[in-house]
Amino acid sequence: MEFDLPKTVLLFTVPLLVIIGGTVTSPMPSGISIGVSVGIALFGVLALVVGIKHGEYRAVR
Repeated sequence: MEFDLPKTVLLFTVPLLVIIGGTVTSPMPSGISIGVSVGIALFGVLALVVGIKHGEYRAVR
């Protein structure tokens, strides 16, 4: 499967929105659920960037 920008954005945002939606609708206090959601989003972005950079590294080696 060839990944381009639209596919990457779709495959990144759909699971992220499902996870954040589940966190926000959980019975946790709203401050904690917002903090957890922000942490999940930041970790997802970090993992995506590291994955892209690793793929670029592997492509030239």
